[in-house]
Amino acid sequence: MEYIKFHEKWELQYWPHRFGYRELKLATKGFRDDNFLGCGRSGCVYKGTLPSGEEVAVKCITKDCTEGNEEFMAEISSLGRLQHRNLVRLRGWCRKNKRLFIVYDHISNGSLDRNLLSPEFNLTWPQRHKILTDVATELLYLHEKWEKRVVHRDIKPSNILLDHDLNGRVGDFALARLYDQSEDP
Repeated sequence: MEYIKFHEKWELQYWPHRFGYRELKLATKGFRDDNFLGCGRSGCVYKGTLPSGEEVAVKCITKDCTEGNEEFMAEISSLGRLQHRNLVRLRGWCRKNKRLFIVYDHISNGSLDRNLLSPEFNLTWPQRHKILTDVATELLYLHEKWEKRVVHRDIKPSNILLDHDLNGRVGDFALARLYDQSEDP
């Protein structure tokens, strides 16, 4: 485990776990193409395996820190404190020079958009209904049940991941905004 020389001012308030870059590089085998999971608006994602054997997804923010810092902070501050069964769990983060990385649990069946019309996956109507119910349950939690209101602002099939039991999990909080419960978003 590499030693972290300094901590960001916001780090302890939002999310205390910080991975070392070498640890993520080893986990993803150098961010190799065969570990590539996909790319979105804010970065590319790679599958990795931590020394403990746990599988993770590592999002590499493509913008440099000065440009992508607002989105990065939104994702960290939103996910860092949220706990719900239909949420992709944030494991931590890393900064290497001007590059930012976010580490999540790896969700085995990938995104809904890749599986929705896939002939090999063949989601039944009851499975599709269950996925929609999972997403609606998560949105209710985000909007009404948590200590703050979290408005995701980017719900789409590529941001809904399916776990091994085909439960729908909401991910990618780069555009999320937090409001007090008394505020009207």
